Amino acid sequence: MGKTRLNSENPKIGIRPIIDGRRGGIRESLEDMTMNMAKRVADLYASSLRYSNGDPVECVIADTTIGGVAEAARVDEQLKKQGVGVILSVSPCWCYGFETINMDGDLPRAIWGFNGTERPGAVYLAAALAVHNQKGLPTFGIYGRDVQDVDSEEIPEDVKEKLLRFAKAGLAVATMRGKAYLSIGSVSMGIGGSIPNPDFFQDYLGMRNEYVDASEIERRIKLGIYDHEEFDKAMAWTEKYCKTNEGKDHNPKHLIYSREEKDAVWEYVVKMTMIFRDLMIGNPKLAEMGFKEESNGHYALVGGFQGQRQWTDFKPDGDFSETILNSSFDWNGIREAFTFATENDTLNGVSMLFNKLLSNRAQIFADVRTYWSPAAYERVTGQKLEGDAANGFIHLINSGSCTLDGSGRQTENGKPAMKPFWEIQEKEAEACLQATTWYPSNRDYMRGGGFSAQFQTKGGMPLTMCRLNLIKGQGPVLQIAEGWSVELNDKSFAAINERTDAIWPSTFFAPRLTGKGYFKDVYSVMNNWGANHGAISYGHIGADLITLASMLRIPVCMHNVPEEQIFRPSTWTAFGEDMEGSDFRACKNFGPLYK
Repeated sequence: MGKTRLNSENPKIGIRPIIDGRRGGIRESLEDMTMNMAKRVADLYASSLRYSNGDPVECVIADTTIGGVAEAARVDEQLKKQGVGVILSVSPCWCYGFETINMDGDLPRAIWGFNGTERPGAVYLAAALAVHNQKGLPTFGIYGRDVQDVDSEEIPEDVKEKLLRFAKAGLAVATMRGKAYLSIGSVSMGIGGSIPNPDFFQDYLGMRNEYVDASEIERRIKLGIYDHEEFDKAMAWTEKYCKTNEGKDHNPKHLIYSREEKDAVWEYVVKMTMIFRDLMIGNPKLAEMGFKEESNGHYALVGGFQGQRQWTDFKPDGDFSETILNSSFDWNGIREAFTFATENDTLNGVSMLFNKLLSNRAQIFADVRTYWSPAAYERVTGQKLEGDAANGFIHLINSGSCTLDGSGRQTENGKPAMKPFWEIQEKEAEACLQATTWYPSNRDYMRGGGFSAQFQTKGGMPLTMCRLNLIKGQGPVLQIAEGWSVELNDKSFAAINERTDAIWPSTFFAPRLTGKGYFKDVYSVMNNWGANHGAISYGHIGADLITLASMLRIPVCMHNVPEEQIFRPSTWTAFGEDMEGSDFRACKNFGPLYK
């Protein structure tokens, strides 16, 4: 297994095979069946799931089956020593409930009870879940819909779906634990999400907060605290792929920089990009240069840059840096995207992080800017909306942090996509760059200049938009909206784009409507969104987000995920039949994961 970019080990999934401990015939007859059940799950995970760095997910299977408390304790010690961050127990039979469970309260856990008639795996599942619930250890129960034969080596599709959903969410929880959110600068323009809340990060995510004044950027540039060889390489790449696509300067004449000034800005923002990255994850090259302290970084899984206004009133903005960091490629080639929030919106940064850890794809950061009704669209463009956009759409747009992957110039099964970095081809990365125009920043907004990416996202991509919000007295809540990107023709795009910030990237989003509540129409989605920003991921991952939120004890206040896809700990049913109301009550009852 390779190291992560933080030089840490990826968390493993521990698989605990549980068995009827009665010897003299019963246990002996179940040993192979039980251990093989564990091996099948491990094979499923290794073949289906990857960590964000591209490595296959690794499982640790207990050395022995678990038939009682002594074996349970020894196995749990084994799993702890081997870096397990997620626990799955499997059993085809009756076992002794509280004697065989794992009681580490911080670990996401699930139990798969085999649905067969020969042995009562379902009975053990119910008994073990009841014990967990009594002890305040929320646990996911996995039970197949259809009876299987005792010698079946198949994992049914419905069981597979739950096993994978649990694992993805559990690994996201384990990955966040112990990492940092890095704030560069302070609070941007009074945006509430830009105020880092250390209690939230610590109690719900198991993360710490790190803070660096924006003056550190200037210090490192002035003192040359960056890899100079890499800078030369980065500038050559920028000259080839970005400066050649520099757009018309829309600033008034008196605010237009000279060519020399623009060239200096390009160099500055490239250095900023390298410095942001080094601040997050460190850089051993700096130690070789004599900057040992700076080489360590801040162990940041996610970060953000205040930018506005103090910095951008004087220095180049972070648009280029944020865009490149959030993309799956740069001058060093195709690589894992970073998670980096514009305006240091910590809550949207975390929303992006949730999406990325579940999907392994780069994320779009955007203002949830404008609802376009069919009537308004026809009035402005002279054309009617059709297809996914027939009921209107939401214009998602922001100057920084929108990944270049969001242009949709990659393809999956012949359709526009945003792919995991290990699947991206060089020509696809180049297509994203070619589709992007870099406009000189609006110096009424960004007095220090800079360059903003501009493109229109390809249509037809399945998307999920989410947002984490903090509510006084309630705590964190999560909003989720699944839908699709829609693409406007050139004439319509020009008409709409010119009415807003025309030099910024645009994603037009049509949420899936349910005909009721917050999703009765597109206007209601926009009108009930809880903040000015949203995090947008490729794929319909709303069900995965709901599972992740339940592990962290964050209730979901708004979503359009089909009921049959919702998967939460078994004890949530004890808080009422209303699924969303019970989610709030259960999260409040158990409190944050790391309280």
